[in-house]
Amino acid sequence: MFAHKLGMPVFTLDLRNHGHSPHAEPHSYTAMASDISHFLKKHDLKNVNLLGHSMGGKAVMAFALNEEYNKSLRTLISVDMSPAKGKISPEFAAYTDGMIEVEKAKVKTKSEADKILQKVEPILPTRQFLLTNTRTHPHGHLTFRIPLGLLASAIPSIGDFPYEPPPPVNATSPQWTGPTLFLKGEHSRYLNRHNIPVAERFFPNMRLEVLDTGHWVHAEKPAETVAMVEAFVKGA
Repeated sequence: MFAHKLGMPVFTLDLRNHGHSPHAEPHSYTAMASDISHFLKKHDLKNVNLLGHSMGGKAVMAFALNEEYNKSLRTLISVDMSPAKGKISPEFAAYTDGMIEVEKAKVKTKSEADKILQKVEPILPTRQFLLTNTRTHPHGHLTFRIPLGLLASAIPSIGDFPYEPPPPVNATSPQWTGPTLFLKGEHSRYLNRHNIPVAERFFPNMRLEVLDTGHWVHAEKPAETVAMVEAFVKGA
């Protein structure tokens, strides 16, 4: 959808420990930013527009704040995530627990797995997104491609961020002054009145847009998300 609307190549990256990408430690934003940089160099990509949701949002923000990496960056888009440090929402641990329960139950269909995930997530598009990570084990039951044990152990660090906010807190902290869009889910707490000022200090050329969604903005309002991103990228 993005490629059609924007008229440019679009690369969808599975970060480490996600989707089909390798399982690797450390599960940190510094490592993920390095992975993104490696991909761009390998494919000789310049003047890029980077978009990330949730954990991916922190990964692309960490990339943007690294002076070694950000010379290739044109615009930055973070979907429902701020660069502030803080405790991760309990829902992430609940998702991991739910997926572990699916594996233990050795269900054979996505509909059976969905019934289990309903205990931790009431929104159907979000459950469908989680179930895109399933695959069929040789014995016939569903498992997840992602390393659930590794992710569960990394949950305490998922709320971290590799940089301290710029002045007035830390005069040596980096900024990225390029065009930046923060896209917030109105009913989500990940971007809020406490951490939006932190985002403004890291990214002084930012703008904030809000959609009538929870945290899974692109899953709940896909067409509206694409429209906002298209307008931002074309107008930058």
